[in-house]
This record gives sequence, structure tokens and C-alpha cells, in this order.
Amino acid sequence: MKHPKIPLAQTVVQLCKAKNIQHIVLSPGSRNAPLTIGFTHDPFFKCYSIVDERCAAFFAMGIAQQIQEPVAVVCTSGSALLNYYPAVAEAFYSNIPLVVLSADRPKHLIGIGDGQTINQEDVYKNHILYSANLKQDIDEVNKLEGSEKAKCLDLQKSVQDFNEEEINKAINVSVLEKGPVHINIPFNEPLYDRVDELVVNPKVIPLAEKDIENIDLSIFVKQWNKAKRKLVLVGVNQPNSVEQEYLDKLAQDESVLVLTETTSNIHHERFIPGIDKLIAALNTEELELLKPEVLLTFGGLVVSKKIKKFLRDCNLKQHWHVGEYHANNTFFALNKVFKMPVNAFFSQFLPQTNIVESEYNSFWLTAFNSRREKHEIYLKTIPFCDFKAFEIVLKAVPSDCQLQVGNSSAIRYTQLFDVKRSIEVFCNRGTSGIDGSTSTAIGAALASKLRTTFITGDLSFLYDSNAFWNNYIPNNFRVIVVNNGGGGIFRILPGHKNTSNYDTYFETKHNLTAKQYCKMYGFKYNTASSELELDSVLSHFYKEESQPKLLEIFTPNDLNDEALLKYFKAIK
Repeated sequence: MKHPKIPLAQTVVQLCKAKNIQHIVLSPGSRNAPLTIGFTHDPFFKCYSIVDERCAAFFAMGIAQQIQEPVAVVCTSGSALLNYYPAVAEAFYSNIPLVVLSADRPKHLIGIGDGQTINQEDVYKNHILYSANLKQDIDEVNKLEGSEKAKCLDLQKSVQDFNEEEINKAINVSVLEKGPVHINIPFNEPLYDRVDELVVNPKVIPLAEKDIENIDLSIFVKQWNKAKRKLVLVGVNQPNSVEQEYLDKLAQDESVLVLTETTSNIHHERFIPGIDKLIAALNTEELELLKPEVLLTFGGLVVSKKIKKFLRDCNLKQHWHVGEYHANNTFFALNKVFKMPVNAFFSQFLPQTNIVESEYNSFWLTAFNSRREKHEIYLKTIPFCDFKAFEIVLKAVPSDCQLQVGNSSAIRYTQLFDVKRSIEVFCNRGTSGIDGSTSTAIGAALASKLRTTFITGDLSFLYDSNAFWNNYIPNNFRVIVVNNGGGGIFRILPGHKNTSNYDTYFETKHNLTAKQYCKMYGFKYNTASSELELDSVLSHFYKEESQPKLLEIFTPNDLNDEALLKYFKAIK
């Protein structure tokens, strides 16, 4: 088996292997050639070549999102690693393990005007769990003799020890704390030399074991048992990660109201999955009835802006959050963090709680079921538009599949519908950006055992148009683009609509379609511009084919905002 000649490259590759980082996403370059040689010649690794670094990083993040283990991205020096930054930030806020391996110039070539050179050390410092800035190997060892060679050998050993320590630490942090780390690796030329035998045998530092504490919960149990209005709000959550017995226990208590989102991946007939559907049209008196005495949150970030505003205005007295990683003070009232796995917390907490007599759950569940009925009635009255398209599309998504959703309008419309329980839902909610959603969905589709449908808006799709530029897209991958000719979400926000300034700089109207992208990248292309056409296409859209498929739905942008704004009044 061939190996890179450079000891530092061998060290990085061998420690990735020892740490079971199997998926390696590489972008072409010269400075990273030693790493590319090492990874691609070892059959242990599954290597992917993706040219566009921004797409490559989101693709890698999609794999990591599914397998919940670190995935490495490898790039050359210079601006290449800056293109990773959007995905690094998303991984940081979404607790997704990503290992960035950036090749760098030697120190003496930095800051002198050499090509493809920037200040790479600590470049992600505000959005990274750990930055390892490695040291370059001592190249002169074999050129010296006697005492000078001995000194250089000692120096090289100290460099090797330092690098091994830093690489181990970075990868361990990514595994334990679930997030991105950056390893910056300086290489001197020659870069392409290969050898048949390894010259390093790096030490492997094992992961530290996480202890789950037995916390004294008595004071919190007492407050919980006393409260007659307890709100449990669940953010982004991995499917099947919370034991059903704990969800059932919460559902049995009439004083507990559980609000979930499509990205929560949690279901129960006594939970409310449509937050905006419930609270959007409430008046001041009704909101006061919803106000909790205790708010308990777990999971990641929450999509609904309406629940954020409501809880921020509540003047909450108790907000507790459960989770292993960073806790956000989203509602400006966080006063207790249980830094532990959700199941571990509930296993200690729920056996000590009592079922409290209350109308809190039944009152709001009745109200929500009434909203559901009016929701169905309203949808029968509106013309074909974004809202209608999402209703039809979400009903047609097959059971037991993975649904990836783009940001902005796409995820917000999806939140208004009851998604089938067997469907796993994902969205890049860490930074909520439209960049990289398609690339993430493709990486996730590759890693998941489930077939994948990706629903997105036109701007998000066009923004990440290089996502299809790879050879790893499964034939059962389906893309649905809702094209309303611009940033339709801005039409429901305050502003002077239907002016040239608004059309150009906010809604950003356009006449582009996905047709030519499909032709170029080998997707089967379908279109629909009415309810009848959409039903017709969806009747065969999920049938097996020898190529992936894309459905582009064209909606009238002058009707979308009106249909959505009237909806919240209609369901009250």
C-alpha cells in the first residue's frame, strides 16, 4: 500500500483511521496532496471527491448528521478553507461532528505574498470547538550528521509528540462534544512523493469516559409537582432518540403540554406538533392562559418565531433545559441546565413526579384539534399557491423515508402540516441559512438507509446549484423545488411591496428554472403549475428510476403571501 512520504501526513491519516473516521470528503488541490494520497490509497476509508469546497463541507455535514460520527473534509491552502466556513458554523450550532483538515504553507512562506496563502491558524475561532495548529516536520534531519543530526532528531520527536497530542485532542473533542474541529497542517514541498512503508506509529489517546451524575432533583421535582401549567418545548431532535416510555409519561399528565416541531421527530396523539397553528391567532387573554409556570426544553434550535416571541414576553419564572451540549437562553429566562442526556434525565426525574389535576393539556389540545379542522376547510378554499403546493407534496411523501427541508419558506410551510410519523425530518437550523441545504441533503441521502426527499425553495436551490456536481447522488433521491420566482418569504414581512426597489433588492425576482441543471447533471426533470398537474406528476414521481428526479413547481408569487396571512385568521 502506498503512503505519503511526509511523516506529518502519515500521522494525520493514521490517527483518523485509529479514531474510526471512515468518511473523507476531498477537494482537489496541490498542498493537500499528501493527505489525498494517504486517504485514497487506504481501503479503510470511503473517499469522495467534490470540487466546490462549500458544497463539499455541507455534503460531509449531511453524512455526519446521519451517522452521528465525525466526517473529515480535506482542502488545500488559501481561500479553500474559507469556503468551508458556512458549514462549520452550521455544524457548530447544530452539534454535528465535522473534522476540517486544511493543508497550509510552511510558516516562512506566510505573509510574504506567496500564492494561495492566507492566515489559516484559528481562522474559525468564533465557531469551532477546538483548533489544532500543527507543526511542520524537520526536513533537514537526513541531510545532517553527528551531533547536529541528533539535535534535529530530538527536535523532530518533540514536533511529532506535539502533533500527535493535538490531533488526538481535536478528534476526541469532536466526538465527545459533537461539533466541528479544525486541524491546520503545514506541508513543505515535495508534496507528491510516496513510500511503501510507514515511518510513524502515532499514539492513540482514548476518549475520556463521560460520567452521568445522579443529581439531587428534589427541589425541581417539588416545583414541577406544584405547577398546574407545565410547557415542554422540543427543538431539533434526532429520530428515535427519546425513549417512548418517557414521552408516554409526559402525555399522561394533564398539567403538561408538549409542543413539538417537524424537526423534533417526536410524536404522540397528546402532543401538539403545529406551534404556529396553535398560537398565531391568540389574543392577549388567550395567551395568558397558555403562559406556563415551568418551561422545560430539550433538543436543538426552534423554528417557530411565534413561540419565541410569546415565551420572551411571558416573564418566565422557571426555564429548565436538558441536554449534553450548549444550552441557549433563547427566552431570556434560563435558570437551570441539566447537562446530561435527555433519557438519563427523564429516568431520574419522572419517577419522582406526580400527575397533577389540571385542564392545561385538554384545553389546548381541544383548541388545536379545532384548528386542524379549520386548517382542512381553509385549504379547500384557496387557489393554487405555495401553501396548496406544500399540502399536496407533503401528503405524497412516502412513508418510512427521510425528508430534508430547505430553510426560509420551505421549513415554515412544512411546520404547518402534520407530517407522517414514519418520516424522519431534517433541516439546517443551526444558522438557518439557505446556503448548503441541497448539498447537506445529498450527503444525508448517501449515508441514510432510507430514501430521501428534499423540498426547497427556488433561491435556496439556485444558491447551492453546485451541489449536483458530484458522482454520489442515489437514484432514489428526489428533489422538489417550489419556484415562486424570488424570495417569496419577504412578501409576508413588513415592507413596500410591488415596487421596483422591493422586487430587485428584497424579493429578488428572476425567471430562472432548474431545467438546465437537470439536463447537465443527469436528473429526470418534471414540472407542475397547477393542482391537477402536481397530482399527476406525483402519481409516478417516486417510482424507481435509473436516475434521480427533480420536480419544479411553479406558483404565482402574487397570491402566496395573501393565502398565508389569511390562513391564521381563518383557523382561529
